[in-house]
Amino acid sequence: MNRSELTAAVAEQAGLTTQQAGAAVAATLDAITKAVASGDSVTVPGFGTFEPRQRSARTGRNPQTGEAMDIPASVAPAFKPAAAFKKLVSEG
Repeated sequence: MNRSELTAAVAEQAGLTTQQAGAAVAATLDAITKAVASGDSVTVPGFGTFEPRQRSARTGRNPQTGEAMDIPASVAPAFKPAAAFKKLVSEG
């Protein structure tokens, strides 16, 4: 499912126009993105948690040359699904 399909599904389920649903989806994604970028986590009960995660500095290998290289520490966005969401997906 891509963004336009998500927008259409939201519009249908919520009884909104496609334009209204598009604005709602865009606002939701923007709010989650800004919160995680500023270091906060966003929890949606029954769905999951979006959060920034620290990655430690480590030594890696250049796949072309095999040469060791230092990979600096970084922060990456992560998603942890809620138990109900995991169960629903695993049941197919």
